[in-house]
Amino acid sequence: MSDFDLVLKGKLVLADRIVPSGFVAVRDGIVAIIGQGAMPGASESHDLGEALIMPGAIDAQVHSLSQKNQEDFIWSTRAAAAGGITTIVDMPYDEGNLVCSAASFKSKVVHAEKQARIDFALYGTIDPEEGAVRIAEQAAAGAAAFKFSTFGTDPKRFPRIPAALMAECFAEVAKTGLTAGVHNENDEYVNTAMAAVKAAGITDYTAHGLSRPPLTELLAMLEIYEIGAATNCPAHVVHCSLERGYQIAANYRTQGYAATAECLIHYLMLDEETDARRLGGRSKCNPPLRPRAEVEALWRQLASGNVTLLSTDHVSWSLDRKTNPDMLANASGLPGLETMVPLFVKGAMERGVPLFWGARLMAYNPARHFRIDHVKGALELGKHADITVLTPEPYVYDAAKSGNNIAGWSPFDGTTLPYRVAATYGRGRLAYDGTNVVAEPGCGAFVRPPASIRLDETRI
Repeated sequence: MSDFDLVLKGKLVLADRIVPSGFVAVRDGIVAIIGQGAMPGASESHDLGEALIMPGAIDAQVHSLSQKNQEDFIWSTRAAAAGGITTIVDMPYDEGNLVCSAASFKSKVVHAEKQARIDFALYGTIDPEEGAVRIAEQAAAGAAAFKFSTFGTDPKRFPRIPAALMAECFAEVAKTGLTAGVHNENDEYVNTAMAAVKAAGITDYTAHGLSRPPLTELLAMLEIYEIGAATNCPAHVVHCSLERGYQIAANYRTQGYAATAECLIHYLMLDEETDARRLGGRSKCNPPLRPRAEVEALWRQLASGNVTLLSTDHVSWSLDRKTNPDMLANASGLPGLETMVPLFVKGAMERGVPLFWGARLMAYNPARHFRIDHVKGALELGKHADITVLTPEPYVYDAAKSGNNIAGWSPFDGTTLPYRVAATYGRGRLAYDGTNVVAEPGCGAFVRPPASIRLDETRI
């Protein structure tokens, strides 16, 4: 009788180092041993040579329901599994349903549990007309964090939260032990800049960046962190495209405040002058893509430890909402679940950035950030055996041919990736075999913070 259900051997990519000839042994869906050298006996074992064995990624920012009748969890979790992601954290801004109460939160959990192929956690938020009164009930229902915005994309689905109400919300979130995550764009400044762009008749790819200059981000970040400092609430910026933003966050941390910032994979890979020009509306995201010099500066911030999380901000808009020749008329957001992990490996290898930053930024830190590190985030004894295997097989990515995404397009179509996701395991079970997602709808489970949160262990 074998000691373990599954053993995988290769280059173990941990959150602080890489272990050559390392192995992970799994029993009952849980990591039982990590080691180096000869593999122990198992019902199923694979010596994968030079393959990378990483903790399954946790995508901290996914919009499965932004476009009604388009993606849903049936497809978002399929794309995630194919991309080596074993847990998604879904945003509360669903088309036709702002998730802002215990009832709407619980309804979304039930809905997602029937469809999800991998595990999921959920953000909560508020209806600004109600104020902060429903934050506690959503935390009790299992929210992993709360999301707000300094910019109003839509008055009902994605509303702006004014500073005074933001402070009220942060004070309530602080009582839960969770984190307040905020979309960081100054509403007044963006609307003024956007009006100027439209008045000037600018409609090409440059219009988006001109309508959201760097100060729109930086001023919002200062507001977010100051409110966090005033309310003793962990304050998180959910996407920062600027080196200066990460420096600001680091400064607040040196002062003793819980101030964190998240990078998106497209900010590390795409730039305005080449990729926005080439892609047009398919490149539109908020905040916008920045010049190549800023892209490289972000990699330096990442390698110095100032980036807290790496995510996708994934949304699968249909192409009719991304191909308007008037840049500002397109929907904002990009699909990214299938590509984040291999794109990070590509970018890191090209710049000499240690691959363990991937395990830290896409698994270890997100688990701690969302207070689910009691079961997720690392190849450590007693945690879920969420594992991603990448093999050194260069290939050209084509979203339309993969069969594992609903969008059928990607800003990374045509990109040569040096490593391929060869297998994804969720809680020790094969979810993706390198070609097909084998996890069925309903295999994924809702993951929530424990009732008692140890703040000394969850602070990043």
